[in-house]
Amino acid sequence: MKRAVMVGLAWVGILAAGCGGSDPRIDLTDDRGSGARAGGGGGGAGLPPPPGVGGSGGWVPPPPIPPLPPGSGGRSGGSGADAGAAVGVYTEDVVEAEDSPPPIAGGTLTITGQGHRAAVSDPDRDQVVVADLDAMTIVSTIALARGDEPGRIVEDGAGRLHVVLRGGRAVAVIDPTAETVLARLPVCVHPRGLAYDAAMDAIHVACAGGELVSYTAAAGLPLRKVRLERDLRDVVIDGNRLLVSRFRAAEILVVESNGSVSDKLKPPTGASAPFPGGGSLSRIAAVAWRTIASPDGGALMVYQLLGAGMVQTTPGGYGGTCGGIISTAVSVLRVDRSGATVDNIPAVLPVDIATNPGRTVAVASAAWTPGILTNPALGPYAVVTPPIPSAAHPRIGIGCGRPAGPPPPVSPQNLASEGLPPGRVVAIGYGPSNQIVVQTREPATLFMGNRTLVLPGRIRKHTGHELFHLGTLGGLACASCHPEGHEDGQVWNFAGLGPRRTQSISGGISGTEPFHWGGDMTTFSTLAHDVFKSRMSGPVTTAEHVESLFRWIDKIPRMEAPAAEDSAAVERGRALFNQSDVGCASCHNGEKLTNNATVDVQTQGGPFQVPSLRGLAWRAPYMHTGCAQTLADRFGPCGGGDAHGQTSKLSPEQRADLIAYLDTL
Repeated sequence: MKRAVMVGLAWVGILAAGCGGSDPRIDLTDDRGSGARAGGGGGGAGLPPPPGVGGSGGWVPPPPIPPLPPGSGGRSGGSGADAGAAVGVYTEDVVEAEDSPPPIAGGTLTITGQGHRAAVSDPDRDQVVVADLDAMTIVSTIALARGDEPGRIVEDGAGRLHVVLRGGRAVAVIDPTAETVLARLPVCVHPRGLAYDAAMDAIHVACAGGELVSYTAAAGLPLRKVRLERDLRDVVIDGNRLLVSRFRAAEILVVESNGSVSDKLKPPTGASAPFPGGGSLSRIAAVAWRTIASPDGGALMVYQLLGAGMVQTTPGGYGGTCGGIISTAVSVLRVDRSGATVDNIPAVLPVDIATNPGRTVAVASAAWTPGILTNPALGPYAVVTPPIPSAAHPRIGIGCGRPAGPPPPVSPQNLASEGLPPGRVVAIGYGPSNQIVVQTREPATLFMGNRTLVLPGRIRKHTGHELFHLGTLGGLACASCHPEGHEDGQVWNFAGLGPRRTQSISGGISGTEPFHWGGDMTTFSTLAHDVFKSRMSGPVTTAEHVESLFRWIDKIPRMEAPAAEDSAAVERGRALFNQSDVGCASCHNGEKLTNNATVDVQTQGGPFQVPSLRGLAWRAPYMHTGCAQTLADRFGPCGGGDAHGQTSKLSPEQRADLIAYLDTL
């Protein structure tokens, strides 16, 4: 469904359901720079932005919701539901792929051939597909190794494709015409984003382990390897600089031509917004799903805005159609510190964005599912136009809680050729005539206008995967706080409980019961009811649905630990860890390095569950309050002292060895 919103002006045409409006739709604006609406079709009447704002908008009526295809299992829906009430009943049949599909990472589409072709990474089927967008036909299909999990993809100056292999620990170089993999370059263990540098004819690759690797596009010869901070995500070419985003921190490292980091750019704190239970709160940027080059120069980042306030644990406590603990924003960030932001965008799991020379920005909403209306305010994507960047960093907001006003003149013909995608949107781009092109999963398709191209390969539908990424009435999904099946790196302040660091769920949760820091969730079924259905206002599910969700989460792989820089120090640390008089292994033992006990180690707030130490390198900040920014800080004042391992007697050198070992778990 589509909601029409005046973007870049001082009013909103239609408000979300439950906020005074009766017509929940996704946002649309017209691309005035190109003379065509961003989603395809002809031009239409619109209103110019006020001086100095730089936004643009247009209003069009929504298409009807298409009927469900046979065998889809039904729909969960209903509009106008109150926060705290589950929206309908989730009636999809339980379906589980033979092998568990990976969590959604997004950003797996690039437009090539001067806008007339699309190259698509398909992590569910380990393949790359090239399509002709004019004819909507498949040009070539390149099979990869099982488990390669292709991700970000770019085209170089000679037409070769360079594809991140998230599961293959490499970048694949592909000749799409010959349907051949020319090379597999082992750039790092966890490659994430990449960009083509035309001036250097080089590819720059950002790795989650902190490596920034550059190689020649033509021959794959190494040029440079720089060690930056961990959790790198995307790379943007900005003159002779590189702008490298960090995923959970939602910040950009400004990397100069000599490899040094000269600055960090981060979206400003969000404006106050409605919050469950009344009142408002400020918001902080986190989880930068995608960062691309901005037509205004610099970078364009889509990220989540997290409410920096008290989170209620009562029904509907995480939010509703008119405000919640997580929202979506887009910011232009430039090295001269100028910028602009659009916030409160009606998208959940904004896993990808695309832009065009007319400055229109399309934001994918991966939590939307066709025919399953768990949040009537959501659509498959939203389209916005940021203000003109300046030193004042102008900010506009859309969606709930904004002043309403009359829509501009209606232009029904603008939407005559546009329908709804047949599946969940995982990537987005602009194709011929600035038509929006989306990639969907289950069914795996390319969709543009009202045309659908089915991608080849086996079905990978999994009910647990679907529920994990499903947008609820609370304005979030499980993957909002657990992006890519891990955690958001945040500390949330819960009413009656206090600060709680989001826990990791990868590497297997079976056998680690009870759940949550306090061990108050004795079973996963209890957790699903209390958190998913009640706090998040999710739909009613059956026990079979919950069991499928549990099985899928239990198979999320743990990220491999970074390579040890000093193997001798690691071995000394291992010995210390297992010494009985140090005591680490008395609680942190077994395959998952936890005895699942609830223990008071004097870290403020009483007894807590012993967490697994697997994957510790990726989980800063540490402790239930996030008080330890580094592993070294864990041995400081907030770590509980000798009630939490007999470590006060260790020398600085011994602590360093112990930390080196913990970093490899």
